[in-house]
Amino acid sequence: MVSKQDTRRATISEIAREAGVSVPTVSKVLNGHAHVAAETRARVEEIIAKRDYARRPAKRKQKAGLVDLVFPGLGSEWALEIIEGVERVAQDAGYGTVVSSLNLDGSRIRPWLANLAERKSDGLLMAVYQLDAKQIQRVKSLGIPVVLIDPVGQPGPDLTTVGAANWEGGYSATEHLLQLGHKRIAMIGGREDLQCSSAREDGYVSALRRAGVALDPALMVPGDFSMEAGEAAARKLLELPDRPTAIFTGNDGQALGAYRAARAAGLRIPEDLSIIGFDDIPAAEWVEPGLTTIRQPVVQMAETAVRALLRHLDGDEELPQRIELGTELVVRGSTAPPPRR
Repeated sequence: MVSKQDTRRATISEIAREAGVSVPTVSKVLNGHAHVAAETRARVEEIIAKRDYARRPAKRKQKAGLVDLVFPGLGSEWALEIIEGVERVAQDAGYGTVVSSLNLDGSRIRPWLANLAERKSDGLLMAVYQLDAKQIQRVKSLGIPVVLIDPVGQPGPDLTTVGAANWEGGYSATEHLLQLGHKRIAMIGGREDLQCSSAREDGYVSALRRAGVALDPALMVPGDFSMEAGEAAARKLLELPDRPTAIFTGNDGQALGAYRAARAAGLRIPEDLSIIGFDDIPAAEWVEPGLTTIRQPVVQMAETAVRALLRHLDGDEELPQRIELGTELVVRGSTAPPPRR
């Protein structure tokens, strides 16, 4: 039987005793005061989360004029476009942007949360992340509204997300190739842990089924969104006895890798092989022939996310649960009717 002592809410004194700090120190952490050592703050926050201490988010009496933007990595054109969109809107509204790279599974999350609390950022934008319940609780305890951009997995109902219509894009890419007369259409997928990857693949499968084209598992090869993965996957596809006449890749980087594989095999684009990508990065227009692709409104996604956040900070409206922006087929020179065999 569970006693009343076991189920009651922990007190600030008990949290202070367990953390080995004073009651005023716990109070400072609860109220978001800056003058607490980062390690001490992290230790107190961990105990607060463990004891499920119910508290009200700290009220922000004065805006800091800062928005935090966090990525798991900064080495992609996609990340640069997100930064461009966020900074454009934030600067116009008089906000500065703090950009950082963070692995949520690593040891850096504690000092990062402490620094976030100390600089009192007004809002947090997280790109390509999936937060677990404990991480959500930690961030929300700081009283900072959060918006996820192109999140991983299925975010909970308590978080606002902004993304593209990935299923629609996958469907449109495949439909374009079908309308050109292709039947042997391959797909090089993206990272399996990303929601956008599975949505694009689902769109591809749906378009084939609607057209009455049998799905061939040999034509579906996984990738990781890198150019190297695209090249390796395309080489594998082009070695099949009945090779594809067209390849749809999960992103433009993989499409550029498929270009290299096609040329290494002595194939012309699009005369011998059509290739279509996803994203419409600047290089898609520069390559020869220009890459047919699905334009993902990356900059607009970033702008939409920060605008929703700033409207919420101004008290104009609540944050919506989900915002989805449409994609667009951009036809260039890399797709054509299949060759006669």
